[in-house]
Amino acid sequence: MVMTITEECISCGACEPECPVEGISEGDTIYMIDAGICVECEGHYDTQQCVDICPVDGAIIHA
Repeated sequence: MVMTITEECISCGACEPECPVEGISEGDTIYMIDAGICVECEGHYDTQQCVDICPVDGAIIHA
């Protein structure tokens, strides 16, 4: 299961530099996670860094 960014995203950009596989990019209205490369930080960190850094609860969830 990969992570996804919901409409709750405020487009602050905090998550983008935290992704170890550079799978987060700015979309038209919110940031997007590329499901094809998201590894949920496995092999890099113990927790999902995008979720940890996101200031909005529920903006980044399991897809």
